[in-house]
Amino acid sequence: QDQAVESGGGLVQSGGSLRLTCKASRNIFRFNVMAWYRQYPGKQRDLVAAVTSYGTTHYSDSAKGRFTISRDDAENTVYLQMDSLKSEDTATYYCTAVNMIGGRFFPQDHWGKGTLVTVSS
Repeated sequence: QDQAVESGGGLVQSGGSLRLTCKASRNIFRFNVMAWYRQYPGKQRDLVAAVTSYGTTHYSDSAKGRFTISRDDAENTVYLQMDSLKSEDTATYYCTAVNMIGGRFFPQDHWGKGTLVTVSS
């Protein structure tokens, strides 16, 4: 089964920045909406940001104004630039392709191992 590969996480101070990278196979990436999710321990994964193949973006309320999602179709890569990080951004971040139906996002099962982001206050 095709899986995405996330990287770029780490330890950063509050107010700092990180850039996450997700590499996916052509099968996952092609024509698909790509998205980043995050998961707190013991909680479900929540959508952070999504980008369509046309470049249209969607952000959760917590990500708006601080995070920027982008994609490089030639490299089958999606990025998440995270600025002004807060302690509540501490989580494991995952990317996958999603189905967008009626304005809602439904993740496909291409989850990778994720990348841990830790923001110290």
